[in-house]
Amino acid sequence: MTGPKALLEVDNVTIRFGGLTALDSVTFDIREGEILGLIGPNGAGKTTCFNVMTGVYQATSGQVRFDGKVLTRLKRHKITKLGIARTFQNIRLFKSMTVLENVMVGADAHSKVGFFDALFRLPRHRRTEAASTARAKEILEIVGIRARHDELASNLSYGDQRRLEIARAMATGPKLLCLDEPAAGFNPAEKLRLMELIRRVRDEGYTVLLIEHDMRLVMGVTDRIVVLEFGRKIAEGVPSEIRDNPAVIAAYLGVDEEDAS
Repeated sequence: MTGPKALLEVDNVTIRFGGLTALDSVTFDIREGEILGLIGPNGAGKTTCFNVMTGVYQATSGQVRFDGKVLTRLKRHKITKLGIARTFQNIRLFKSMTVLENVMVGADAHSKVGFFDALFRLPRHRRTEAASTARAKEILEIVGIRARHDELASNLSYGDQRRLEIARAMATGPKLLCLDEPAAGFNPAEKLRLMELIRRVRDEGYTVLLIEHDMRLVMGVTDRIVVLEFGRKIAEGVPSEIRDNPAVIAAYLGVDEEDAS
């Protein structure tokens, strides 16, 4: 019996910036329905890999495939429409818009309503807007901030702004939700709540890619982990395998593998 299919495949991807090799023949996949952690010390190439997958950078060689489609040279908005959504290390909300309006901006990524439908508020526009509003409130319920849907995004706490950014990404209807260091700036209690949220998001049917520095969070929430160091993949496996891997211990502690084993 075969397991879940690979939703996203990073196949022998190399990316160079001038004389610097940021990623060196990196290969791994993300399977449907899992939470995959992509980790490594500072400068390991995590965000570069993330940016290749989401269309910010073009690979020098190799391919990224999503649901069987090659993403090479696709524009970012087309990658979003295929079903990949992302959050950012630095929160990027529309601070002068309400919480609900921010989520509905995400829903507009798949809107089929034309300019004149919206301009004259034709029936199709009204039906679409009502459905988008209902779905946005459902997503806000999932992330735990529905009660604040009428507030300005700027009035939310830092933690709730992070939740709102995840909600806006979910509103695009992705098959794969990519979270780029969502625990940045969180205290331990907020990190525990974030772990609960990530699990709930997966239980709602999303596949999740998590890039994160906090090892306790990654070990506690992921199904599998891929480890990068200096642009190369040095390990891949379930959390217990990664925790005991000498190469991973050496990468994080800065010791020789022989000393770490």
